[in-house]
Amino acid sequence: MDPRGKKTAALALHRFGFGPTGDSIAAIAADPRGAVLAELERPNAGRVEADLPSSGEAARAVFDFRAARRAQQKLALRLEKTANTGEDALTEFGKSLAPAGDSAPHEPPLPQRLLLREAQVRFDAATGADIGFVERLVWFWSNHFCISADKIVAMAGPYEREAIRPHVLGRFADMLLAVESHPAMLFYLDNVESMGPDSIAGINRDKGLNENLARETLELHTLGVRSGYTQADVTNFAKVLTGWTWIPPSEPIHGGEFMFNPRLHEPGDQVVLGKRYAESGVGQARAVLADLARHPATARHVAQQLAAHFIADEPPPALVGRLASTFMESNGDLKEVAKTLVNADESWTAARTKLKPPAEWLVAMLRVGEAPSAFPIARLMGAQAMLGEALWRPPAPNGYSDREAAWIDGAPRRLDIATAFAGRLAVNADPRALLERTLGPLASPQTRDTVARAESRAQGVALLVMAPEFLRS
Repeated sequence: MDPRGKKTAALALHRFGFGPTGDSIAAIAADPRGAVLAELERPNAGRVEADLPSSGEAARAVFDFRAARRAQQKLALRLEKTANTGEDALTEFGKSLAPAGDSAPHEPPLPQRLLLREAQVRFDAATGADIGFVERLVWFWSNHFCISADKIVAMAGPYEREAIRPHVLGRFADMLLAVESHPAMLFYLDNVESMGPDSIAGINRDKGLNENLARETLELHTLGVRSGYTQADVTNFAKVLTGWTWIPPSEPIHGGEFMFNPRLHEPGDQVVLGKRYAESGVGQARAVLADLARHPATARHVAQQLAAHFIADEPPPALVGRLASTFMESNGDLKEVAKTLVNADESWTAARTKLKPPAEWLVAMLRVGEAPSAFPIARLMGAQAMLGEALWRPPAPNGYSDREAAWIDGAPRRLDIATAFAGRLAVNADPRALLERTLGPLASPQTRDTVARAESRAQGVALLVMAPEFLRS
């Protein structure tokens, strides 16, 4: 077998996927680029099959759970003041309010159980992928359009499944509309609190705009910073977005779902980026979003972000330009943009300078030993949080950083996790064989010598997953 093919295959798996698993380096060595591109053509690429609740169902379930818990707490206080003659009846009534399954010993509460189930499906999709390019794209876009479980825990997982996955290889305009109209985003960026100053609700309640969603859509989701929009554009766009809200989760049938409320909507035409948008209710914001999706500044911003995520913190300008051109020429076809990324020579010749973020490194490590069940999902989420990248909990609306500076100081903390992982895996694992399957031609003589000289199998495996060639993509 041509050693150059194996080296390119190993690069493909680390750069575009989640790292090798099994004999994947050898399996794709004949045509590494074609193997990556083939993932884009698989039916239902990016989708996950799982028996999980929709965002609305999850929001209503969490509301009911919390309401029942509050009722129990109030009932407990009432019992303390009740005469002995009435306690038995009240106690039985209290049991009827307990959420289903909540009495199981050591079982986490419903919101955490929902989050764990969603996280398990996400990790399974990543660890089980042949290469993982499409799944990496899901993670990229989920971070680009991030929300936080700290603010809306019930919808963190469903949001990714509903707004990101169906459009990850579709058109950017469709993903943008799905994201900005999703109840999770409307709640996360406070648009559910926004109302036009001259709307019926705004006048009656003496309230006005919240500009968070408008500002972040322009600055983070589409045009990018220093792209020419003004504060007036933010304000006018915020007016356009008024009325985009949700049905409160307390409503038992459709709570947690999107709705357009005309009573909140600012009446009249609005000018955004020099273009006048006629009053058309919910359609006014859709028209603005459609124009933002095909704006040249959006193409450049998306291209820069994608190239920085996969190739280098400071990606080759020619690559960024080529991605932006594909975006514009294809009307935001994200599959075509992904193909351009894979087909570009710069994507294969650039030095391996990207440091894998914590979550990608954890998945790559699990794939080394083909042991996705080596750790319970709660422990994996804990490790991810310990390394500073808590799942679906970014510190700000700009998501987690793609740059090495954000993660390099925490790299030594990965050693404890690597040691724990190696302890479970190394009973039957030969570190030198794993090195060949995981790094192959990418491994330097120094790394090979370090792993070979390990005092135990566990230490050898830990040193492997902490090697510079493994840490970088």
